[in-house]
Amino acid sequence: MTELSHDDIPEIALTWHREGRGAALATVMETWGSAPRPTGSQLVVSGRGEMMGSVSGGCVEGAVVEEAIAALGDGRPRVLSFGVSDEEAFAVGLACGGKISVLVEPVGAALPEALLAGLVAARAARQPVAYVVDLESWDRRLAGPGDGLAPRFRADKSGVEEGRFIAIHNPPLRLAVVGAVHIAQALVPMARACGYDCLVIDPREAFGSQARFPGENLSHDWPDEALAAFGLDARTAVVTLTHDAKLDDPAIRAALGAEVFYLGCLGSTRTHAKRVARLTEAGFGPDQIARIHAPVGLDIGAKSPAEIAVSVMAQITKVLRQG
Repeated sequence: MTELSHDDIPEIALTWHREGRGAALATVMETWGSAPRPTGSQLVVSGRGEMMGSVSGGCVEGAVVEEAIAALGDGRPRVLSFGVSDEEAFAVGLACGGKISVLVEPVGAALPEALLAGLVAARAARQPVAYVVDLESWDRRLAGPGDGLAPRFRADKSGVEEGRFIAIHNPPLRLAVVGAVHIAQALVPMARACGYDCLVIDPREAFGSQARFPGENLSHDWPDEALAAFGLDARTAVVTLTHDAKLDDPAIRAALGAEVFYLGCLGSTRTHAKRVARLTEAGFGPDQIARIHAPVGLDIGAKSPAEIAVSVMAQITKVLRQG
């Protein structure tokens, strides 16, 4: 495995363990309200004292690293609790102090290698997966949204529940934008700031150019072909912006045939009525067509391309978090 980053903590832990360096995973279980690192955040520590990731703004990292190395020595997991004073909290950018609890697990002893490998495989396959630990028996398992955890997956919310720690691992969010127009130029940077991996699709190379979208992931394939290559799943949003039925419609049909969590289409009420007629004629039912958010975006009176992009990003977020 190459090019591992700070977002690849389970992958790094597995790699270090298999290389013989030793690895202990530290995961935030509970924390104060304004913490710089949310529940589920992770830090991995090797037997050599190497570390990657973070469980706080720096005020407890040193103690966690010491406990992680100790866990590698005795093979036992532990739950660490820290009280953070107002002064310490302010020093790392918090408004007030509080408490943080961290689960530390040595890989290969407390945390079986096979279980960690299963977690890494699910992440690589873009499958939503939860790592569940019984804090009394220390039994561990992997679970999915169908195991009564759908609300936690929807909210990206790890935490302690009924004596279990549930660490949610969702695939990264993605946004496919069909139409390299002015709205897309404003929308894509906003989406990236919100944590989305983006793809801009436009067969018209003059529109979908690096000059107009510097550094962005561009596709000049036909929209349905580009979306098929991109892959559509429940962590993907699709927005069509061209006003051109021959470009938008193939993308809309592809999105309606997938489990995308959001599909928004630019156009007036009259434009959407014509779109609905075309989709109905193509065999799509009312329930499928009702998945389309059109006119796209929340009604905030937006006029400029940037304001429309704000309304679209707000609606995508609302659907993601509230359904």
